[in-house]
Amino acid sequence: MTQMEEERLKLTEVQTLEGHTDRVWGLAWNPSTGADGVPAVLASCSGDKTVRIWQQRSPSSTSFDCKAVLEDRHNRTVRSSAWSPSGKQLATASFDATTAIWEQNGEDFECVSTLEGHENEVKSVSWNASGSLLATCSRDKCVWIWEVLPGNEFDCVSVLQGHTQDVKMVQWHPKVDVLFSCSYDNTIKVWAEDGDSDDWSCVQTLGESSSGHSSTVWALSFNETGDKMVTCSDDLTIKVWGVDIERLLSGDGTGSWRHLCTMSGYHDRTIFSVHWSREGIIATGAADDAIRLFSESEDHSVDEPSYRLLLKKEKAHGMDINSVQWSPTANRLLASASDDGTIKIWKLE
Repeated sequence: MTQMEEERLKLTEVQTLEGHTDRVWGLAWNPSTGADGVPAVLASCSGDKTVRIWQQRSPSSTSFDCKAVLEDRHNRTVRSSAWSPSGKQLATASFDATTAIWEQNGEDFECVSTLEGHENEVKSVSWNASGSLLATCSRDKCVWIWEVLPGNEFDCVSVLQGHTQDVKMVQWHPKVDVLFSCSYDNTIKVWAEDGDSDDWSCVQTLGESSSGHSSTVWALSFNETGDKMVTCSDDLTIKVWGVDIERLLSGDGTGSWRHLCTMSGYHDRTIFSVHWSREGIIATGAADDAIRLFSESEDHSVDEPSYRLLLKKEKAHGMDINSVQWSPTANRLLASASDDGTIKIWKLE
């Protein structure tokens, strides 16, 4: 996309999805939908203790309908959800200290497994690229890694202790089995398996001393190639980090992430969510009820990329925006979730 094309872009609201009776915390697009004639499917989770499954009416439509409500499993807020790479299972993380695994059975979803072990609220859940591992994190400061076994069995293979506060999010790298977590302790930690001992350990901590954040890190996201990561924080900045992707793919350099740039001055309230689209557009959702889109500037060196604000959608929601998620396909749909109890579908055009 040229700079001229980018300057003409606008973010248009195409639908508001209503049904949750409390704030909506998280969103997850099913990766096996939204292309090849398959209507897109979106999961939303809420303080009302439920997860809703929304489906596009047809692959060309921008209208979504609620197809299922997953309830009676969690007895507290559902904070986060994530689809397995095959799209066949949905993991949901709750303040009730459990993570549930759901499978679609015809029109209905059934809970096929419940993962227990965290001492208190589970904040986030993430599958690795092959679907063989699942990670969860909690207010108990721990990150758990689970091995996915046949018959819907999940075996905890490692409990990672290193954060000194509530862990807000876990996210696997899109290309290699390296795990990232961000926390109320202002850091992002990088975790990798030691080839000799099969034990997981922290290989890098991105903190204030490494040009990191000075307050809670709420979320992180990778670009499509996996050589860059973006993080957002309560310090009102978003930061971009880079890695030598060739070294990373060869099994070396797991802990060699470095700070590339900081975008400050664009937000005046906490940034709760950040997500990188396949096309390279970064979306943020914040406590000022606005959505902002950023893209890489053309006039910069390879070593020090810079980013510019493409557009700001004021009053995108009536309250805090907790999650922004680009559709994984090339349809340029963005979903946002808010404390106002709604989900909105936007189209970038």
